[in-house]
Amino acid sequence: MYQSAHETYFENRILGASPAELVNMLYQGAIGAVQDARHHLADGKIAERSRAISKACAILTELSRALDHKAGGELASRLSGLYDYMRRQLLDANFRQVDQPLGEVLSLLVTLSEGWAGISRPRETAEPSLSSWQTAGYPPADLEPAYTTASWSF
Repeated sequence: MYQSAHETYFENRILGASPAELVNMLYQGAIGAVQDARHHLADGKIAERSRAISKACAILTELSRALDHKAGGELASRLSGLYDYMRRQLLDANFRQVDQPLGEVLSLLVTLSEGWAGISRPRETAEPSLSSWQTAGYPPADLEPAYTTASWSF
């Protein structure tokens, strides 16, 4: 079957993505689906709104299923609860045909996406460069040697 250049690009992007990038793509997909649902709601397009909400719910289900509850502990549990809450809000918006729950879910998704992008962005280095500190006048000459050779990790 023929694939458009866009589909091929997107498939290659997914296949080459790290787990962190995949999560970010899922957030972006959910945000787009909720935005579409809001537009379709405003335009009175019931079937399109329902499809967009179903897409957002499916993405939230995948995000929830991807959580590692053993390694993630309380954070994974809280995210799971938040994803469940957002799915319920989306279903409520679809059932009652109102925008408020869609706006709330969109706000939550944007906040999560921004936070995820912040923690998944590659860091240049986890340890400060001593040469850049020294050019700024650090460490002070009277600092005890044990502190100047300490290795820092985050």
